[in-house]
Amino acid sequence: MKYALVIFETDESRRRIRTDRAAYRKEYEGWIGGLAAAGKLVGGDALETEDTAPATVRTTADGTTVTEGPAHAGEETLGGWFVVEVADRAEAVELARSLPTPETVEVRPLLESA
Repeated sequence: MKYALVIFETDESRRRIRTDRAAYRKEYEGWIGGLAAAGKLVGGDALETEDTAPATVRTTADGTTVTEGPAHAGEETLGGWFVVEVADRAEAVELARSLPTPETVEVRPLLESA
């Protein structure tokens, strides 16, 4: 089964990045390398979160609006995602729990195409 591990940056993770980016990346890349070496990593991408604010487009029956900023304001910022191939949800949750850096990880099953 494929699951998305959706990564949300937190105030703590941003503080650690600013303090020592190289050490932070080493931890993060070690975790990613472990997923790849175990044959669990399907893919993933990081989002640019430091220099360019996102635009949010909302369409309703009344029309479309575009605003500057994230869809949901708050401490957590969508930072990226990984897709993993695992036996079940429990394994996906365990992989998310093993992330050594202080992010929030949302675990979601992918819809398999027919």
